[in-house]
Amino acid sequence: MNPWFETVAEAQRRAKKRLPKSVYGALIAGSERGQTIEDNQKAFTELGFAPHVAGPIGERDQSTTVLGQQLSMPVLISPTGVQAVHPDGEVAVARAAAARGIAMGLSSFASKPIEEVIAANPATFFQLYWCGGKDEIAQRMRRAKEAGAVGLILTLDWSFSHGRDWGSPVIPEKLDLRTMLKFAPQTLVRPKWLATYARSGSIPDLTAPNMAVGDGQAPGFFGAYGEWMGTPAPDWADVRWICEQWDGPVMLKGVMRVDDAHRAVDAGVAAISVSNHGGNNLDGTPAAIRALPVIADAVGSQIEVVLDGGIRRGSDVVKAVALGARAVMIGRAYLWGLAANGQAGVENVLDILRGGIDSALLGLRKTRVTELDRSDLVVPAGFERALGVPEAAGTASAPADHAATPA
Repeated sequence: MNPWFETVAEAQRRAKKRLPKSVYGALIAGSERGQTIEDNQKAFTELGFAPHVAGPIGERDQSTTVLGQQLSMPVLISPTGVQAVHPDGEVAVARAAAARGIAMGLSSFASKPIEEVIAANPATFFQLYWCGGKDEIAQRMRRAKEAGAVGLILTLDWSFSHGRDWGSPVIPEKLDLRTMLKFAPQTLVRPKWLATYARSGSIPDLTAPNMAVGDGQAPGFFGAYGEWMGTPAPDWADVRWICEQWDGPVMLKGVMRVDDAHRAVDAGVAAISVSNHGGNNLDGTPAAIRALPVIADAVGSQIEVVLDGGIRRGSDVVKAVALGARAVMIGRAYLWGLAANGQAGVENVLDILRGGIDSALLGLRKTRVTELDRSDLVVPAGFERALGVPEAAGTASAPADHAATPA
């Protein structure tokens, strides 16, 4: 089979054929009935383009910046947890991102240490959960700063919903002999995935090395996850504390409401990601792209706004930028590429997105991605979801501060 693929959909099909059922299930999982994960993609199909028939047709410029990092196109790698789809994991993703001139987001629950990932891509943002006490959180931030992380992504959007109508993916706590025998029926029918790990001389790593504190041992994924679940939810003063401790650019990920966007500005963040955790948060939350326009209007002149959720093609990126996003973050798309063909597969996905962006710019007769605006789109009535907007004014200043839960 030709290792090259021409769409993200084909990367997903190859990932499904290559990965054990439980591993693939973790990639497509969405909470409860899957209403939000479905809407994340459906919403993009409701947006149309308003192309021009003539205009500039020279070379298109896709470059932009996010939190001071120069990007060759308005795409960033969204942080995702333990990547058991390929033995090179986040290091392969970081190399691919560097090769294509974009920044890397590294999860606290990643399978590779932050030092190795930054060595592969110096433009790496470290993603932080509010997990454990302030001393532990501060130590993780110091480690990221010393490793050379260029910014912080603070993720608070999580409701810990476990029930999924189609069944939750089975992820073992550790890979001992008994576990490997239990999962053998799944892995033996996926010989290519098994052979990739055999050639590397390793097995899927289910520890979270970036959650280690000081000289302590790295916890297992479920140990880290359990600590996160057991940590009392932060308030907006805690968000401000994070910004002060980091002393650099901080992106708050998971904002879906205008009032929360205003509070984020007040807390000192430099950027927000309009996101519903890829449909893995509170099911019934609207698609992120539906909430983007009103949030971008409200705070886009004060902080940078990016979008995370549902991106499958370059035209999706263009739609998001036209509605006010500076850039988008991708998750499942690059994981499918990683599963299909390692680092080259991730580069393949990024090339697909770049080609799609270029085609859309050509059709819209735009020379630069920064020129995009809503006039380039057909936005149907009722598309947007204005959440957390004060009824009286429609924008106005944020209401009084109150405690936030990781929703």
